[in-house]
Amino acid sequence: MSDTTAPVHPLLAAKVRRSTRIGLVAGGLGTYWPQFPDLLPQLQESARYVSDRFRRLDADVVDVGFISDAQEGAVAAEKLRQADCDLIVMFLTTYLTSSMVLPIAQRSNTPVLVIDLQPTARMDHPNFDTGAWLAYCGQCSVPEVGNVFRRAGVPFRSVSGHLRHESAWRRIEQWVSAAHVRAALRHARHGLMGHLYPGMLDVSTDLSLLPVTFGSHVEVLEFDDLRVRVEQVTDAEASERMDLARQVFTLDESVVDEDFAWGARVSVGLDRLADDFDLDSLAYYHRGLDGEQHERLGAGMILGASLLTARGIPASGEYELRTSVAQLVTQVVGAGGSFCEIQALNFEDGVVEMGHDGPAHLAVSSRDPLLRGLGIYHGKRGWGVSVEFDVQPGPVTLLGLGQDRDGTLSFIASEGTVVPGPLLAIGNTTSRVDFGRDPGEWVDEWAATGVGHHWSLSIGHRAADYRAAANLLGIPFRFV
Repeated sequence: MSDTTAPVHPLLAAKVRRSTRIGLVAGGLGTYWPQFPDLLPQLQESARYVSDRFRRLDADVVDVGFISDAQEGAVAAEKLRQADCDLIVMFLTTYLTSSMVLPIAQRSNTPVLVIDLQPTARMDHPNFDTGAWLAYCGQCSVPEVGNVFRRAGVPFRSVSGHLRHESAWRRIEQWVSAAHVRAALRHARHGLMGHLYPGMLDVSTDLSLLPVTFGSHVEVLEFDDLRVRVEQVTDAEASERMDLARQVFTLDESVVDEDFAWGARVSVGLDRLADDFDLDSLAYYHRGLDGEQHERLGAGMILGASLLTARGIPASGEYELRTSVAQLVTQVVGAGGSFCEIQALNFEDGVVEMGHDGPAHLAVSSRDPLLRGLGIYHGKRGWGVSVEFDVQPGPVTLLGLGQDRDGTLSFIASEGTVVPGPLLAIGNTTSRVDFGRDPGEWVDEWAATGVGHHWSLSIGHRAADYRAAANLLGIPFRFV
């Protein structure tokens, strides 16, 4: 589920976003009510149970009640249209006609999940009459609704089970988790500061794709937007940020006090930048020359960007807009997520070593993260402090955003396991990931998806969550 309100460290306040909004409507065929007087009260009780279960989830629930005919369905459709939900759940308590629910899907312009949860795991056949049976036949309208949705061009998704069927509720909760992603991306403001890393054509992204595909906003920023805010940071504020960093990180003896102080000053300025532009993510890069001020700003970003990422505002270097989006996705489902690339292959141990210099999500660290001083950044100009740690051992999922020739964005995922072993101590977030196969073969298949240079490494096996999110967003999903 979402971790948007849980801080990774008590000193780091998590960003608060608009809550995910779930629309809920239950229904059955009103023709039955006068025929079987005990049926409607039983179904309404089931609807109350379902509503209560949804209210326990991490979302705001807009429950528009119980519908019995097409006219009431139209009224519910209008209420849900106005509610601007991230997901609408239709609970089929018994048979109902597709005319009752199609307007809800059509008018709301919102993804719909159909659920049919009968009262218990099976009927008590010897003691059931027709009225008792009808409480169990919500499933009989599911194929009808699926057919009509397909003919109407409405994506169809459903979960069948019984009221206290935990397997069914886990599948329902997976769709709610996907709704968290849709909610975050619909309202996200992505900062893009600086310019493309020269020559990295895969990183280049058409800025219209995010608002067109997700509804997100891309805020184009200048490094001068950061410069003026860093210039306003007082010595006391910089010293306070250094104190905070000492509590969050272990400082390696290689850290130079002057560089640490500069990184802390840039960190305070970054916080103000994120607040002033209400950013949900940030991607940045500046090449610089001979130690000029913009080069120093770019080199001083790693501490502050890591603290931003820990607060739920993922920050990616190298102008990696699509990866900052992937990090936001993995963040809102509660899986952390760090900026990542392939570093090397270990064919003896059967692992892919991956990670990156620069910002990382502190929630996924296996130990207290380390600040290491670097006199040189490989492939980049400047010097300063960098973050180093290994991702905690156990299951992990990679998530990247691909962009195809026609501009279509896609979610691309792969599941593996972080295993212990030797790591480089070079100021990178490095991990050894075992995909259960020859590392070279995995790389070949991963690269063939069109994933690009970078991705987000998240905790847990989450591919099913990311697949569901792609479904709600209407984009392709690829799995390696």
